[in-house]
Amino acid sequence: MAKSNTTSNIMLQARRMQSQIKNLQEQLNERDFEGVAGGGLVRVVVDGRQKVKQVRIDTSAFNPEDPDEMADLVMAAVNMAITASQENSQSEMKKITGGISLPGLF
Repeated sequence: MAKSNTTSNIMLQARRMQSQIKNLQEQLNERDFEGVAGGGLVRVVVDGRQKVKQVRIDTSAFNPEDPDEMADLVMAAVNMAITASQENSQSEMKKITGGISLPGLF
């Protein structure tokens, strides 16, 4: 009988955790994370699922003789925004799972 109660409790906890993870995923879709490069010349906003929502480039930053510099700034800003989003997702997930790693969720 004790095994049945233990199994039942584990299943209840798993369903509760699944619900919390679903809520977290919905919340993350609504959060924005910004990456900034070139002292603010390039700004990129991504959501909590790492989808790019906005790219802003100060036109004074563009040097037509060095397009690679602009590409580097955009890439840096995108990577910063994605990293911020991923770190937030991982932190929030740890709160739900108690630090247990669940591959494939985030």
